[in-house]
Amino acid sequence: MTLSLASGVDSQYVVQAATKDDVLNIQKLLNHYASMGDLLPRTKSDIINNLAHFRVIKQGDDIIACGSLEHFTEELAEVRSLMVASNIKRGGLGRMIVEDLIRIAKARKVGRIMALTYVPDFFHKLNFITVNKDIFPEKIWGICVNCYKFNNCDEIAVLLKLK
Repeated sequence: MTLSLASGVDSQYVVQAATKDDVLNIQKLLNHYASMGDLLPRTKSDIINNLAHFRVIKQGDDIIACGSLEHFTEELAEVRSLMVASNIKRGGLGRMIVEDLIRIAKARKVGRIMALTYVPDFFHKLNFITVNKDIFPEKIWGICVNCYKFNNCDEIAVLLKLK
């Protein structure tokens, strides 16, 4: 699917499903940001196990943007691992990924999409609102409880209601 949703986005960019050939490039992009503390690291096996949830934008063979939509329940999904290569940030690629994930969630009849983020303003532009993390026990007790930041989480929860 070719999208030109954000101003300034070159129509050459295509949001597509990730494949097994993308795993190492996804991990490379995510680990770059994880090393700076901007997101939690994901192992190769975690990416492989969740590959069906990932959407990517490529430039040649390089992954220049990625994100995933992972379900907690039929009603609640999360935008995870949303990253854009640092040399092309602010070009609309993150928006393309999230808008594609929203489209997928709507097709699956998901009621709410949440994200934990350090950049809530990005999500606010896509009609997400800031909420208290405590309204997501599925996230907190399913994933967050195993995080090294669990007792001192500094991420901000955002929510988009689809229904």
